[in-house]
Amino acid sequence: MNKIIVVCGPTASGKTALSAELAKIYGGEVVSADSMQIYTDMDIASAKPTAEEMQGIPHHLIGFLDPKQSFSVADYVKLCDNCVRDIISRGKIPIICGGTGLYISSFKDNITFDDSRQDFEFRREMQKFAEEHGNSALLEKLCEVDSETANSLHANNVGRIIRALEVYHTTGHTMSQAKALSREKPSPYDFITLSLEFEDRNLLYDRINRRVDEMVRRGLVDEARKCFEQPDRPTAAQAIGCKELYPYFRGERSLEECIEEIKLRTRQYAKRQMTWLRRDKQIERIKISENDELADVVKKAVAIINSKI
Repeated sequence: MNKIIVVCGPTASGKTALSAELAKIYGGEVVSADSMQIYTDMDIASAKPTAEEMQGIPHHLIGFLDPKQSFSVADYVKLCDNCVRDIISRGKIPIICGGTGLYISSFKDNITFDDSRQDFEFRREMQKFAEEHGNSALLEKLCEVDSETANSLHANNVGRIIRALEVYHTTGHTMSQAKALSREKPSPYDFITLSLEFEDRNLLYDRINRRVDEMVRRGLVDEARKCFEQPDRPTAAQAIGCKELYPYFRGERSLEECIEEIKLRTRQYAKRQMTWLRRDKQIERIKISENDELADVVKKAVAIINSKI
């Protein structure tokens, strides 16, 4: 059986809790699809699940990579496939959980990547361009040659923007064209994809605000300060909840102002995630209302899954 359950949704929507409950019900293991939780640092800022939240369920692709190492979507797809094959071989059901849409869609669509052509000098030039002209200018440069990919990326995703520019620079075709060609071979897996959505968006925003407050209570400021003090800041230092505190460390803004900025940026990120989710017409949407508890969400998810197994 090659069934895979995918649990996606905006940040703070309850994906981790639902995934653990489904793993207990169906005998599954969780595979993370989060571009920041892969790193060994920034546990609080990236909202890595705690041991209590994991409930004894094996979780894969969390906290395994040094923040100074590079990591691509192609790397994720390969590692995710390895995890999925291993889980299935042991008679378990893989449950992919995360909010990084590019990771999830690339794996679901069975996209193959050709990483053989790399131009490190070009990468350095683009990095310098971003530092001198800003991330938005770099994204605009990509938009001129590959608007489809550019529209799917945020200006802060500098690494992915540079990679998309590099693909065009070295091959003459865009990343979106490469993805279209790579989809010719269908995935060997059968996906049941669930998306957590809120009937009232303010319910989600309230959850985001409360989670940020909890992250601060758990030591977010000290965690971010360690990144800030590193001369060569790692990729994980770009996580929302980290870089917004740098003005506080420089004495430019108050801590309260920076915390409010984290909440704002997180809400904006959640909105972008919801926009991505709406594009996938095959997603089964679980509507969450104000009175829904975790047990109610689990019941809705189980009804959908049982109808498809």
